Amino acid sequence: MTKRVLDVNQSRRSFLLRAGVGLGTLSLAELLGGRDAWAARDPQNVGVLGAPHFAPRAKRVIQLHMLGAISHVDTMDYKPMLEKMHGQEMPESVRSRGRLSTMSAGQSAFTVLGPLAKFKQRGQSGAWISDLLPYTADIADDLCFIKTMYTEHVNHDPASKFLHTGFQLTGRPSAGAWVSYALGSDNQDLPNYIVMNSGINQGVPQDAAIWGSGFLPSHHQGVMFRSGDEPVLYLSNPEGTEARDRRELLDALGKLAGVQQTLSNDPDILSRVSQYEMAYRMQASVPEIADISNEPQHVLDMYGPTVKQDATFGRNCLLARRLAERNVKFITLFHQGWDMHADIAKRLGPQCAEVDQPAAGLVKDLKQRGLLEDTLVVFGSEFGRTPFAQGALQPGFGRDHHGGCFTWWMAGGGVKAGYSHGETDDFSYSVAKDPVHIHDFNATLLYILGIDHERLRFRYQGRDFKLTDVAGKVVKEVLA
Repeated sequence: MTKRVLDVNQSRRSFLLRAGVGLGTLSLAELLGGRDAWAARDPQNVGVLGAPHFAPRAKRVIQLHMLGAISHVDTMDYKPMLEKMHGQEMPESVRSRGRLSTMSAGQSAFTVLGPLAKFKQRGQSGAWISDLLPYTADIADDLCFIKTMYTEHVNHDPASKFLHTGFQLTGRPSAGAWVSYALGSDNQDLPNYIVMNSGINQGVPQDAAIWGSGFLPSHHQGVMFRSGDEPVLYLSNPEGTEARDRRELLDALGKLAGVQQTLSNDPDILSRVSQYEMAYRMQASVPEIADISNEPQHVLDMYGPTVKQDATFGRNCLLARRLAERNVKFITLFHQGWDMHADIAKRLGPQCAEVDQPAAGLVKDLKQRGLLEDTLVVFGSEFGRTPFAQGALQPGFGRDHHGGCFTWWMAGGGVKAGYSHGETDDFSYSVAKDPVHIHDFNATLLYILGIDHERLRFRYQGRDFKLTDVAGKVVKEVLA
């Protein structure tokens, strides 16, 4: 009887170990069999939808988030009334329609502050763009402006989480994670969702929750590319370790993980193995992406004078184009430094100069390579800034947070070029026509990728969750 039990256990153990070998030899299958073999061997990289719900207008997204809130009233939403009433009290009937943050709610006066630079109509479309963004002005006819974005939030942390995950608290998957989960990967050697940072942090909260995977499998989370010699932490082999040693370690881990997954049926085990394998492949792919020495000078010039400097928005925009060429599905660039509660008259111009040429250069570069047609580029913030001064109108004034209306632009990906959607009131304080909520924006983003936001769901703790929560509608008017 004892011998029979031992035979059964040994057979079971042998079966489990044989099952684990498939995970350990994953990279060999990829190298020998191409994408089909790779997908068959690594189902973690195949989207849950199998194929988009309908024909996509774009294959990938590059999201440019001006973290801290760019002032829409000084850059992209021109209001002559602000010039006319500069220095006067903002009408209470207008101000009462919006929500104030605690930093300005106690002010005794709300002094109208005119635009800090001249606005002009640009291109054939006649879009009003400030002199603070001359390079953006040059591509006005390639852009689709949404003037009537709005959010309920007036603090950075909940507003950023709400923008990226559809919820103001930590724990929900980000848009990039949802896209990766839905559509899978078209690239064997790079993560499906990549995040980069630039600019100076002013204490504005930013944590991994806004590019995290929440309750989705962990390999769908964004991977942070950093500046310096090691763009991804812990990617390089420890001193004294060779690639062959790492390969043997991964093979052994794969076998153990196969046994553990068979016993526990925990899908995150396979997700973890997939991440190990991706890290192994990234040892070659990431340095190649980061090396821009083969880019011709005329291309480097498009991205501005900081393109060769680490951790600049210019360099990150160029890297985003290189990632898009390699079919990375979702790329988010955060540029910090926009929280201007004081000294906005001095700080806004230099801050705009840091992003204006690189963002416009990215659109131009994608366009000249034929990539803009199937790449959606979006640019904006978690909210806008007030049309009145924070504090008294004296040297050192600023603008406070404002969620009632603000502006984003989109380019490529089947959106209308040279088009402005929606209207704000005379003070750019409230939406007057065609509001676009954050949920509407995310529903539209998914739609452009061929995803029905109502049908992309994940059951967690007894409830079906989606990026747009229980709301959201596609803004069909911005589509070409």
